[in-house]
Amino acid sequence: MLKNKKSLGQHWLKNRVILDEIACGVAIGMGCFPEHEDLARAARSVSGGHAMPIATPLTVVEIGPGLGTLTSSLFRYFNKVIAVEYDKDLAEKLPKSFPGKNLEVVNANFLDFDLEKIPQPYMIAGNIPYYITSPIIRKIITTENKPKRVALLIQKEVAERILDEKETMLSLLVKNYAKVYPGVVVPKEEFTPPPKVDSQVIILEPKDQPEIPEEVFKLIQIGFSAPRKKLAHNLTSLKPKEEISKILKQLDISPDARPADLKLKDWERLFGVIM
Repeated sequence: MLKNKKSLGQHWLKNRVILDEIACGVAIGMGCFPEHEDLARAARSVSGGHAMPIATPLTVVEIGPGLGTLTSSLFRYFNKVIAVEYDKDLAEKLPKSFPGKNLEVVNANFLDFDLEKIPQPYMIAGNIPYYITSPIIRKIITTENKPKRVALLIQKEVAERILDEKETMLSLLVKNYAKVYPGVVVPKEEFTPPPKVDSQVIILEPKDQPEIPEEVFKLIQIGFSAPRKKLAHNLTSLKPKEEISKILKQLDISPDARPADLKLKDWERLFGVIM
């Protein structure tokens, strides 16, 4: 029997209802997640408990399939699964679990995997390791060959930071390139072995074009150099304090604002004046 490798952050989810919810989320979108979440009721709400029929050929790229539990649910909605698995032992074993299925297994680090060659339309799903969450999300949302939809199971605390009205560097990056929606919360007890924290699904729908230019993030990075301090203080590395105060007033931004208070368009306006 294959054992999980702690060095790779392997925590295997086996709850079939939750796995089906993730697969449904990436295939269909927010229709799979009722406003008031109840896992059993949500599962039954999808076509009377049965997966919707596959109307057109669809491909999903799965990040870190592990034992193939999510892979099984994905095949209810997708014609083809491209499974990118870093663990060589798991990559070799996976095809044996899905005889006759259109499964392509790639033994590679997802961060090195070339998304540009995946034919359209395609989607991405995965239960991703906590320690490389941000690089994986950045790779997905900034690729030129954009997936139609993405469902990722990530650390609940990170999901909340992305979804929160109070912004972070990560939330601004994600919201610049994609629409983001909350999915089902998954208690840590649902994993083998249990991680130390709960997880949550987020659904991403990449935008055709980013909301603001990438170069604005040079200013955002400076603005978040000390996230808990006032923005005016953090920007004094660019201009004198008096001038910063004048610029903020000109843009109708509170002198007491902190970096988390500004939205993407606020940063773009500030960039146009200060840089």
